[in-house]
Amino acid sequence: MPLVRINLSKKYSESFARQVGDIVYNVMREQINVPEDDKFQIITRHDASELNIPKSYLGIEYSEGIIFIQATISFGRSTDIKKRLYKAICDSLVKNLQVRAQDVFINLLEVNKENWSFGNGEMQYADKD
Repeated sequence: MPLVRINLSKKYSESFARQVGDIVYNVMREQINVPEDDKFQIITRHDASELNIPKSYLGIEYSEGIIFIQATISFGRSTDIKKRLYKAICDSLVKNLQVRAQDVFINLLEVNKENWSFGNGEMQYADKD
């Protein structure tokens, strides 16, 4: 059920960007029970001029290697579950791709289940708990 958007610099290869997507998907499967094959991602690599970020915010120093991860998910997960998700995504990216933890920016958007259509003009999740 997540729709994941990943935005990162063109300094990263297409292969690297795809690996980020794979890591995010695998962690979401483990942490928030995303079903198998529910992997809908839009991965965009940008020129440096297209990523406008501060040098720092909330005491976190950013670099041109920042990776933005935004996932639209259905309502229903606790703050603790989301905290574990953020930490697991970050830790996995750091471990597997050697990115800086400070450059992993994550945002979740929560929507009601009736706000999804996976095709055929149908509202597949409307009647599911």
